[in-house]
Amino acid sequence: MAHEARGVRVWDPLVRVVHWSLVAAFIAAWFSHGGYLRVHRAAGYALLVLVVLRVAWGFVGTKHARFSDFVAGPRKLRAYLALLARGCEPRYVGHNPAGAVMIVLLLLAMAAVCATGIVLDTPRFRDSYFKEVHDLLTDATLACIAMHVLGVVFTSWRQRENLVAAMISGRKRDP
Repeated sequence: MAHEARGVRVWDPLVRVVHWSLVAAFIAAWFSHGGYLRVHRAAGYALLVLVVLRVAWGFVGTKHARFSDFVAGPRKLRAYLALLARGCEPRYVGHNPAGAVMIVLLLLAMAAVCATGIVLDTPRFRDSYFKEVHDLLTDATLACIAMHVLGVVFTSWRQRENLVAAMISGRKRDP
């Protein structure tokens, strides 16, 4: 009975710490981009380290942290989206196929923002078109973040499960 109340462990501590650290580092980078170059640079490098750590953990981490557990092909994604459109999508203990796509997009987008930031950090490219690319990638990342948050809210509502609380506690209700 106590196990039912606690739920099943899904997100390990590393996944949760990296997730919320990415949130904090991105916010710090976003709000420091104007005149706080040292903070912006530190937040950007922190983002890069966190992205690399999360990608590595996606290959060697715990079951639900591994990409092999949740990244699916286009056929499985289409099938899931068709069920979602009909309101009869299955519940996943880990990430659903749409969430998996968003994770991959967010990691790629943040890696690209960091890469262009590193290029901009060199004197030769400081005032180049890389600034526009960096800004465009940042806007794309913000769009992905907005879709991610909307997806979490929608899925929490549809599945009657607080996914934010799950990303804090590491637990979801039993399947």
